Amino acid sequence: MQSQFFASKMTSLPSSPSLNKTQFISDPKTSFFIIPISNNAKKTNLFSLKMKKKGFPVVAMAAAGAAAAEKKRYPGEGKGFVEEMRFVAMKLHTKDQAKEGEKEANKTPLPKWEPSIEGYLKFLVDSKLVYDTLERIVDKADFPEYAEFRNTGLERSEALAKDLAWLKEQGHSIPEPSQPGLNYSAYLEELSKNDPQAFICHFYNTYFAHSAGGRMIGRKVAEKVLNGKELEFYKWDGDLSQLLQSVREKLNIVAEVDYFLSL
Repeated sequence: MQSQFFASKMTSLPSSPSLNKTQFISDPKTSFFIIPISNNAKKTNLFSLKMKKKGFPVVAMAAAGAAAAEKKRYPGEGKGFVEEMRFVAMKLHTKDQAKEGEKEANKTPLPKWEPSIEGYLKFLVDSKLVYDTLERIVDKADFPEYAEFRNTGLERSEALAKDLAWLKEQGHSIPEPSQPGLNYSAYLEELSKNDPQAFICHFYNTYFAHSAGGRMIGRKVAEKVLNGKELEFYKWDGDLSQLLQSVREKLNIVAEVDYFLSL
C-alpha cells in the first residue's frame, strides 16, 4: 500500500524535471521526531512520534491503521516500507539480475562489456558527487526528518575521496564530473526541497543498492582493472548489516507516519 504512495516518486531523471509539490507533513518544516524513546531504543537513535496534526490525533491514527490493516496487503507491507519497496524494485529486475525478478529478460543478448580504468574513474567521480550531494542535503535538513539520516555509517564521500586520491597517486588523471552526474545532483537538490517523499526513495535506493549489487560489481571491476584491489568505497566501519538495519528502521518510521498523515 505504501509503495503505491511512495514508489511513484521513484522516477527516472527527466531532462527538465517538473516536480509536483507535495508536503512531507502537514506543516512545512515541522518535525514529528520530537520525544526520545526509551533507553532501549537509543542504539538505533530512533524517536517517538508526537502527532499534532489538526483533526488527526493519535487515536484517529490508530483507527486509520486498523482500517488499513483490514485491506489487502501488498507484498512486504507487513515488514514496513523498505521491504515493500524492495518488492516493487524486484518487478524491475529480470530473473538473470535477481532470483525474485519479475521483468522479462531481453531476448536480444547484450554485447559483452569490458570495464576500463577510464570508465571506472568517471563512475567513481560521479558517485562522489552524488554522495556529496546526499550528505549535504541531510546535513542541511530543509525538512527536519532528513537530519535523522546524518552519520548513519553508510556515508561514502570520505571513502571515495581516499580512493580518488590513491588513484591519482598511481598516475591516473582524475576527470571532472560528467554532465549526467551534474544533472542528477541538481535533481536530488530540487527533489529534497520540493518533493521530500521522492527524495527519501532516491536516498534509499542509492545507499542500499550500493551495499548489495554495487559491492558485487565493484569486486568484478576491481579484478579487471585494479588487480583485485578493494577500494575504500566498498568498506564500512562496523557491521554493515546492523548499519543498514538502523537506517531501515528510520526509513520505515518516516514512511509509515507520512502515509497515515496523508489519509
